Amino acid sequence: MQNTDGWHSQSSEAVLSAFESDSKIGLSQEQIEKQSALYGRNKLTEHRGAGPVKRFLMQFHQPLVYILLAAVFITLALQEWVDAAVIFAVVIINAVIGFIQEAKALQAINALSNTMQNFATVIRSGARESVLTEDLVPGDIVVLQAGDKVSADMRLIKAKDLQIDESALTGESVPAEKTTTILASNSVLGDRTNMAYSSTLVTYGNGIAVVTETGDATEIGKISNLIATTKTLDTPLTKRIKKFSHLLLYAIIVLSAITLLVGWAHGKPVLEAFMAAVALAVGAIPEGLPAAVTIMLAIGVGRMAKRRAIIRNLPAVETLGSTTVICSDKTGTLTKNEMTVKELWSGNQIFELSGNGYDPEGEIQSQQEDEKVPANIAVQETLTAGLFCNEAELHAPNSEHDQWHITGDPTEAALLVAARKASATESISVAERLDTIPFQSEYQYMATLHKGAGENLVYIKGSLESLLPKCNSALDTNGNVKSINAEAVQAVAESMASRGLRVLAFARKAVAGDVETISHQAIENGLEFLGLQAMIDPPRPEAARAVDACHSAGIDVKMITGDHALTATSIAKQLGIVNENETNATITGHELAVTDTSEWPELARERKVFARVTPENKLALVEALQSRGAVVAMTGDGVNDAPALRRADIGVAMALNGTEVARDAADMMLTDDNFATVRAAVEEGRGVFDNLKKFIVWTLPTNGGEALVILIAVMLGLSLPLLPIHILWVNMTTAVCLGLMLAFEPKESGIMQRPPNSPNTPILDSVLLWRIVLVSSLLCLTAFGLYRLELLWGASEAEARTVAVAMFVVGEAFYLLNCRSLKRSVFSVGLFSNPLIWVGMGTMAVLQLAFTYLPLMNTWFYTAPIGWDSWLRILFCGALISSAVGLEKYLRYRDKAAPPAQFLSAGAH
Repeated sequence: MQNTDGWHSQSSEAVLSAFESDSKIGLSQEQIEKQSALYGRNKLTEHRGAGPVKRFLMQFHQPLVYILLAAVFITLALQEWVDAAVIFAVVIINAVIGFIQEAKALQAINALSNTMQNFATVIRSGARESVLTEDLVPGDIVVLQAGDKVSADMRLIKAKDLQIDESALTGESVPAEKTTTILASNSVLGDRTNMAYSSTLVTYGNGIAVVTETGDATEIGKISNLIATTKTLDTPLTKRIKKFSHLLLYAIIVLSAITLLVGWAHGKPVLEAFMAAVALAVGAIPEGLPAAVTIMLAIGVGRMAKRRAIIRNLPAVETLGSTTVICSDKTGTLTKNEMTVKELWSGNQIFELSGNGYDPEGEIQSQQEDEKVPANIAVQETLTAGLFCNEAELHAPNSEHDQWHITGDPTEAALLVAARKASATESISVAERLDTIPFQSEYQYMATLHKGAGENLVYIKGSLESLLPKCNSALDTNGNVKSINAEAVQAVAESMASRGLRVLAFARKAVAGDVETISHQAIENGLEFLGLQAMIDPPRPEAARAVDACHSAGIDVKMITGDHALTATSIAKQLGIVNENETNATITGHELAVTDTSEWPELARERKVFARVTPENKLALVEALQSRGAVVAMTGDGVNDAPALRRADIGVAMALNGTEVARDAADMMLTDDNFATVRAAVEEGRGVFDNLKKFIVWTLPTNGGEALVILIAVMLGLSLPLLPIHILWVNMTTAVCLGLMLAFEPKESGIMQRPPNSPNTPILDSVLLWRIVLVSSLLCLTAFGLYRLELLWGASEAEARTVAVAMFVVGEAFYLLNCRSLKRSVFSVGLFSNPLIWVGMGTMAVLQLAFTYLPLMNTWFYTAPIGWDSWLRILFCGALISSAVGLEKYLRYRDKAAPPAQFLSAGAH
């Protein structure tokens, strides 16, 4: 049964009547069978995607892979078995790596289903019994107690001090206090205090509720459906590679066709002309590029892991470098998710508390004067009240890698930490607790009675609204009782609340020494007001620096949270997300709900804080930002974040305190749940993209030069200077030994002071395309020229071709130094800042010498030994290519660059 206005807007009697249920008797067996047949089992539908075979085959559905597969078939047709085997191995390795990564990304729905494998206590046919949560049906009467996991959506009938942790669903950092009051129909999810939702946790009190929704109809079921139906987008890298591959494919086809036609026009047999076209195609295909991209991304994954960011999907590494907007959850990411007392008002003085979280390191300092806390009796008593009137426990770290942690309510734990900062736990003798009035939502306070010397003391903590009317006096700094200024207290509390702080009031009352029990009537009046403690889930100190660094990098940071607007805005201002004087930066989920969806993209761009939002709101906000061309990174830890995490260009989940659902929906996990790690990951992502660009700029001239050599030979009617097997040798060995060393290049200075890589711009701009053409031409001229020169001086065809192959290898080695930076000199980068460059060059030298002088290699590759004079000419031409590129960079960037002498040797990014 659906209720369009929401069950929260109906009375509990009306809800019971709708399901023909009774709060004391529950459903009969006949009704249960009827409801079960109507609504099905209380579990989520498993949304199955493509099977493993299809997912593996989809790894081949990439333009670059199509080009490589075409090369495999062509080389097989030519009976070049070694060539075909090598290229096919590259294709298979890429497919396996991609399949393994993708296999981990489809578990979110199963994780949601697993959250429902529990038992629930129900009232059926007038008797209590425990049933599997899967057997719950709408109309069931469920008994809720502290520690229970709510297993369906329910309307509360009774609530006794009931508090439920809904952080995974709403993002609110403190447990929600529950009531049975009828609410407005437009109340957002986080404000529906008369409802209990599936997957949330009862932290305090007890209650009775009637099940209203089960399975897919629950709020968590709706989120499950959002995850299953949310489309994931291609990353900026995959889009660029796809576009680049299409252009490359067209170029290869055109050049091969020209080669075939020219050869045929010169009177060569069709088969011979076709062989020349095949040689050109093999030369133009960058066989090492797909493997290099995969390996470079994998190296980036390793680097990020060292900075506490675990990447699930390889392309996500580069996506971080293109991120233009980061939408961050507040609780636990920008904040510590540890309530902390930040201000204390007592004895008409304001005190500030340093430190964050549950670590008791910190001090209490007066704003008015340099007064020591132990001398201020009012402050001591305020801290004592928070210490005694408390059910939480604070636990020290068990090891050097552990952290301070708590058992119990986070608000009460914050009071324990505040007391320890003032050494109150040492100076206050532990007084025996005689009686307790637990917190009750209708009274809004908790009281404890303690044994004293002569007379006993009652300490009370609660909301200011509940305690202030009961106080007729206040304690001053010297411990004297004086009249209370209620207006002053109220003004201080309002000032604290306006800054997003949660305010608690503290009072005490002396009773006779023989009194061992207390009642609400006993503390109805005559209380001595002690003070206020104001707390907040504080921002992480490093998060503010990370936000500032993101702004410097041209990345917009937005907060999307289920918490209240006032609290969210206060934290956003402390972090620098919102300017101190900015007044129109926050919008709530309720305001979004009444706004036309056509206005969402502009609102998403303009506003910086989105409070009290639902999972659907979060998903829609991500989509709205993407509709304006933004590359969005979304962070989150709760079930409510999962759909937006999946839709974002890169979803970032919290590994420590995040839900399994959020982790499985994300592309990246933070092992320290820290926003600063997102900034570090963005920096690494930019470094990976830079190095990928360097590799492409380095590798394409090889293919261009080889294709030009073949094309010129055909046009002049000459024999081919390079055979297909020679081309494959150059492409594969140089890619592995030389090009991949660029993956280890350190990040260049200023990487976080430049704007993000625009997702709409091609990988290569006009400057880099010109450089590729320049180097391709130089490689072609030197290789073809040396080949013809060797033949003129009497060398054999095999020797001349060996020189041509060596020229490409040596030319690429020299050019590699230029590519260590695309704008700056290698000397400014540092000759030995990447020692693996020299390891790669040494390895390539050994392989090339083997290629030239080992008889077995001469047989396999149709090569022959060459003399030292040939090597001198090759080395001279290699140095000439490097100097030409260095000069080109100097002339282009001389206003920003180092002296010309540095550029003439090698250049850089």
